[in-house]
Amino acid sequence: MSNKLFDFTQEPGKKLEKIKYNNEEPLISIIMPFYNSKKYIRQTVTSILNQTFPCFELLIIDDGSDDKEALKELENIKKLDNRIKVFHKENEGASQARDFGASKSNKKAKYLMFLDDDDLIEKTYLECGYWTLETNKEASWAYTDSVGFDGVEYTWNKWFDSEKMKKENDLVNTCIIRKEDFFKVNGYELKEKSVYEDWNLWLKLLALEKFPVRMNFYGMWYRRKKEGSELTRSKDNKKRALEIIKATSETVKKRVEAIQYPMYNYNWQLEDIFDQMPQISQEKNEKINILMIVPWMVMGGADRFNLELLKRLDKEKFSFTVISTEPERNSYRQEFEKYCTVYDLTTFIDQKYWPSFIEYIIRKNNINLVFNTNSEMGYSILPYLKAKNPSIPIIDYVHMEEWYNRNGGYSRDSSANESVIDKTLICNENSRKILIDYFKRKENETQTVYIGVDKEKFNPENYDKNELIEKYNLPKDKFIISYICRITEQKRPFLLLDIIKEISTLRKDILFLIVGGGLLLNEVKAKAKKLKIMDYICFLDSTDKTQEIYSVSDITINCSIKEGLALTSYESLSMGIPVISSDVGGQKELINDEVGVIVPCLQEEEDIRNINYEKEEINLYVDAIQKILSDLDSYKSKCRKRILDGFTLEKMTKQMSSIFEEVCKNPNEEKIENGKALSKNISVTKELINKYFITDRIEYEWESEEYNKYFGFKAINYKFELFKEVMWQHRWYRGMIKLIKKTGIKDFIWKIKR
Repeated sequence: MSNKLFDFTQEPGKKLEKIKYNNEEPLISIIMPFYNSKKYIRQTVTSILNQTFPCFELLIIDDGSDDKEALKELENIKKLDNRIKVFHKENEGASQARDFGASKSNKKAKYLMFLDDDDLIEKTYLECGYWTLETNKEASWAYTDSVGFDGVEYTWNKWFDSEKMKKENDLVNTCIIRKEDFFKVNGYELKEKSVYEDWNLWLKLLALEKFPVRMNFYGMWYRRKKEGSELTRSKDNKKRALEIIKATSETVKKRVEAIQYPMYNYNWQLEDIFDQMPQISQEKNEKINILMIVPWMVMGGADRFNLELLKRLDKEKFSFTVISTEPERNSYRQEFEKYCTVYDLTTFIDQKYWPSFIEYIIRKNNINLVFNTNSEMGYSILPYLKAKNPSIPIIDYVHMEEWYNRNGGYSRDSSANESVIDKTLICNENSRKILIDYFKRKENETQTVYIGVDKEKFNPENYDKNELIEKYNLPKDKFIISYICRITEQKRPFLLLDIIKEISTLRKDILFLIVGGGLLLNEVKAKAKKLKIMDYICFLDSTDKTQEIYSVSDITINCSIKEGLALTSYESLSMGIPVISSDVGGQKELINDEVGVIVPCLQEEEDIRNINYEKEEINLYVDAIQKILSDLDSYKSKCRKRILDGFTLEKMTKQMSSIFEEVCKNPNEEKIENGKALSKNISVTKELINKYFITDRIEYEWESEEYNKYFGFKAINYKFELFKEVMWQHRWYRGMIKLIKKTGIKDFIWKIKR
């Protein structure tokens, strides 16, 4: 399956970035067959040495190579690390080489991993695989989704189906497998060469009703050379290979279900907190090692703030480990991975083990600052982390208060955790004032940090408006007004349609660009047709090239019912384009009378679902458009200066750097004492996490289902089906199901959060 957003040039192992740890006892033995293949092996070995989990040995099995240069390269590679061992044997093929390597595995190693000498693994592969098998004791092997590269490029993301496996192999050879289970089926066993030996191994395990864990991130890179690969040779020997597969598949008598992430199977037991973690830590450094907790890695405004922070902070002063907590496609994970190590918890580990894994990361990576940004789960775990690590300061960043979301949203979460948070950062002064006045936060523990914008990336001099108008097939004789956002209730897209309807009665020289995707997009298109205003609208998909949209625009418009301080406003002004915005959040702190118009928001947040807008509010936007178009050049001339005078990413980065350093240097003593007090009754902090996971169930399941539907899976959670049969007897459950059927899952989630 192709993935347009995936960057195939970002191959692991291009550069040695080995981290020194204090414990390297082999828990995993990596077995790598080798035969005269000097071209790619160094990059493969580098991808192994870059692993975030150091407890491995690499056994390279030379299968009778006769190329002197290849053997010389093998000796050079052996010198790279004392965990690398090289064995020589006569040529018998890859299967026999792997079995031979398994027999030489260190006795302390619990797991075997098989990797060909031209394939690659992402740097968290071993660590995630180790944890998923340690916490899924009944599973026999673990693997990730994969990337095809070199000769053929694709991303491979397939739902595991044991019945399908009898006829078609959806797996690659690379996996981590329990050593005892590998030997139970006598390993690969085949003496013939190139006969789908990895497929045959999976079938032998399935015949014993052994099952895998599928970790749903792209952790393995499979080199697809157009010719000369093991896969090509197996196809050449297809008749004999399929005879072997058919015979083995007939021994698989039952359907075998795999563990496949993301999924919800939360069943909280206090004793399930996982303390049997390997005692590993990086060598001490002088950096501020930050654990950043985020919900996901997509390209919303909050996510771009996170990414810019990772990108711009001084790498000599700071290092980051990022943990994400919500099931998502995470299309920008690779961008994050350029600057930090990433763990998406939803892809490899059950929720009940998340606290233990995060605590393990804190110890292993010598974390000395926790930074939570927009993660609801992150807030639920902060008291636990403070109880376990009283001396580690905690900072959070709040983008807005949301009265329609749990009567405050993240502002409420932040304030509920005030006793353990050293400093709360807010993206605008208005939201900071609400924290202080409404939520009673201490002034000296809150601070406004404007996000800002990349003044070079969003520079109108870098773009040719006429060329871009042709590129997007737009008219040259109309004023273009852009609306760039997720098409959701918060952004009030139906109000925009009413505005378009009204102004279209006054002038015909306008075109609105609606740029973005979202749950309401189809409804918006349907209503636009009903209102007969499609001639005044051009719909465009969401894009990471918003600079081009601003370049062709004359105005941008934001009629949201809630914002912190919209990133689109920063970007638009930096590109010299005036902004019309509702008076929400900190919008008027950026948009003054010289660069745009602020329009009063006449709708209460609690009425967010009401799309019957007041005529007065519609007319205020129409008047604002008319006002700016009547003096457009004057407005445009002052927009970019507004950004350069104080709203750049350089200023944001400098401010964030100073805050991180100050809080680490002078942690809040009161918070330290609060952490010590919590440590005496840590079960309370565990129950806060428990409560979050239980209340988050419906949304988490919905997000998991949406993820799986995106990749065309037909996943059935049999445990949940059984749960439903039992719970159907309970009235509250029947009522909940009826409400979901009546309102839809998203409406139901919204009602729950209220």
